[in-house]
Amino acid sequence: MTDSNPSETTAIAARATTPVAAPAPQTAGANLDDDLARLLEARHHDPFRVLGRRVENGEALVRAYIPHAAEVTIAEGLLPMQRVPDTDVFEWRGEAKRVPDHYRLAWRDTDHREHVAHDPYTYGPQLSDFDLHLFGEGKHWHAYRFLGAHEHEVDGVTGVLFAVWAPNAERVSVVGDFNQWDGRRHPMRLREGKGVWELFLPDLAAGVVYKYEIRTRVTREVFLKSDPYGQRFELRPNTASVVAGPSAHVWQDRPWLEQRARRDWLHAPMSVYEVHLGSWQRGVEGEFLDYREYATRLVEYVREMGFNYIELLPITEHPFDLSWGYQTTGYYAATSRFGAPDDLRFFIDHCHRNGIGVILDWVPAHFPKDAHGLARFDGTALYEHADPRKGEHLDWSTLIFNYGRHEVKNFLLSSALFWLEEFHVDGLRVDAVASMLYLDYSRSEWVPNEQGGRENLEAIEFLREMNTVTHAQVPGCLLIAEESTAWPQVTRPVNLGGLGFDMKWNIGWMNDTLRYFAKDPIYRKYHHDMLTFSMLYAFTENFMLPFSHDEVVHGKGSMLTKMPGDEWQRFANLRLVYTYMFTHPGKKLLFMGTEFGQGTEWNSASVLDWWMLQYPYHAGVQRLVKDLNRLYQSRPELHAHEFEWEGFEWLDCNDAQRSVLSFLRKSGEDFAVVVINFTPIPHHGYRIGVPSEGVYEEVFNSDSQYYAGSNTGNGMTRLQAEPRQWLGRDWSLSVTVPPLGGIVLLPAGRDGYGGGGTPS
Repeated sequence: MTDSNPSETTAIAARATTPVAAPAPQTAGANLDDDLARLLEARHHDPFRVLGRRVENGEALVRAYIPHAAEVTIAEGLLPMQRVPDTDVFEWRGEAKRVPDHYRLAWRDTDHREHVAHDPYTYGPQLSDFDLHLFGEGKHWHAYRFLGAHEHEVDGVTGVLFAVWAPNAERVSVVGDFNQWDGRRHPMRLREGKGVWELFLPDLAAGVVYKYEIRTRVTREVFLKSDPYGQRFELRPNTASVVAGPSAHVWQDRPWLEQRARRDWLHAPMSVYEVHLGSWQRGVEGEFLDYREYATRLVEYVREMGFNYIELLPITEHPFDLSWGYQTTGYYAATSRFGAPDDLRFFIDHCHRNGIGVILDWVPAHFPKDAHGLARFDGTALYEHADPRKGEHLDWSTLIFNYGRHEVKNFLLSSALFWLEEFHVDGLRVDAVASMLYLDYSRSEWVPNEQGGRENLEAIEFLREMNTVTHAQVPGCLLIAEESTAWPQVTRPVNLGGLGFDMKWNIGWMNDTLRYFAKDPIYRKYHHDMLTFSMLYAFTENFMLPFSHDEVVHGKGSMLTKMPGDEWQRFANLRLVYTYMFTHPGKKLLFMGTEFGQGTEWNSASVLDWWMLQYPYHAGVQRLVKDLNRLYQSRPELHAHEFEWEGFEWLDCNDAQRSVLSFLRKSGEDFAVVVINFTPIPHHGYRIGVPSEGVYEEVFNSDSQYYAGSNTGNGMTRLQAEPRQWLGRDWSLSVTVPPLGGIVLLPAGRDGYGGGGTPS
């Protein structure tokens, strides 16, 4: 569709997020029928009843409503149209054969500008009843394919098909530069009984900026909304949606996807590097990089460090940088901060071709109140609950989805599949699951469920359905719950009464571990149970061990500053906590910057302190994490049974007096011996029981000088097991355990580990 460019004032006003004053509708004269009167008053739910071409007894009536038009002509045949007195409605009457089914209108506006465009009101409904039925039932797994804005062709004419769910609106219009943001120009058709509005606008193409102008049924308020199903948005602070054309990216990751579908992830290593793109690295002038530049830089670094997954903090569109993406307004749109949707596809494709999986942080637990977003979308509590006791998170000042509404459930489920299928994302980390499960989560006033309990039954059903559907539709995908309570069976199958997630963040382990490490080593012996407690529940769920962004913000300090003691002890403790993490059962996750001991708390407004790597302690921590990743991924003993008791066995969990833990990690007949000393006192001649005779070798030592440690350990010494009973075992070893250090031993003769962690 061809039209003039709007003025600067108009463009700015159009992007406003507050209710807008639409151009005053024309007053309907008494001689006009009701349909035409409602059209002129900008409140008609079906403009097709008034506009377009209709034929009776071989005679045609063509009617168009074009505000600010001085004169209008049917381009085919140059047929002048007559103005209906005192309106901007134009009509032509004559033989039907003189006007084709789909004709163009040519008009000159009051500023003497010329326009030509096909009349959109000559095209019938485009959405199928089947799609609308499934959507209304909450069973359309791919609702994004027909809702939103899509390039479309009808009878050889190309354009854009717009569709939006707004059941309580009196009128919905598509507005944009193409119609001077005038809601009177392109009102949409309501599909009766479905609550969905649609309009095919010929002559438009990808790249068009648009919003929906909505008139509420009750208050008659008029305001602008971005497209809930929009797949692209303007760069903030602008908030309009952008028509995204079909992807031009040619995927090259088929081998990865085929392998992913077959992969036994339960028994495979998984080490995740959690990243906030905007503050990982930036350009020379502090500007954001784009997805393609991140692909090159980030993948190279992640491969070098030995991580095999990247987890991105939400890159779904959001208006406020400091929300880190958790205040999502575009559930189907990659944020424009870092480029176009195909740029993100390139990023993920590049990761896969380099053996790196990608997990997306996804937020179905709440959404912001921004006026252009989902809040009171059609003038009513549509996506949220009307009752604030159910519909609002007071802590976050956000709204809660109404999971009991089919269309809302469909919106979220379809979003999950969108990222998994259209962008080849390998998994979703589902944020704030606990807030979804409990009706009384962080609130003093709440409404019990129908059974009188505190469980959000509708949210539970949604999560179960989401996990069931996504696993069926995308084999090999991973759904990871950030769930902070003792809710049972989060990672157990739905058919056995579980929620159906693949993994759950072990926040209890994380909290206990950090509380323990915060204590002065002299007092740790009194808190030994904080370490051993995790093994009482370690295999009740499929756990991931996280040291995430949540632990290095909001005054919590960095991982380094959580550690007690002088500088040497802080770094030794940091190396030790990572050693403990990588040898403890559970998949691993580290937030960016923690891998080199960033000294300051994470600040999303700047970049990581990469300059710290010039100092030996920081470089040592980085080398340690690199070697831990390689050790963890190369040794089945450390990863093959992270969710099962057969992969773990205590050697000694009771040496609280010396604050030492020793245990086995196992895979079949193979095992690794782990000994960890949580005090700065080295232990020479420390005896541990071992499963078998033979010679043992130290393959990792967190105190190695290679990591800027004191280099206390067993070095290249071959440790001979003695036939001396110790703690119920027939064989034992005498070892040196370094201060604030951990060691890993393997029976000699196995394939060795090629890391640099053994002191010489």
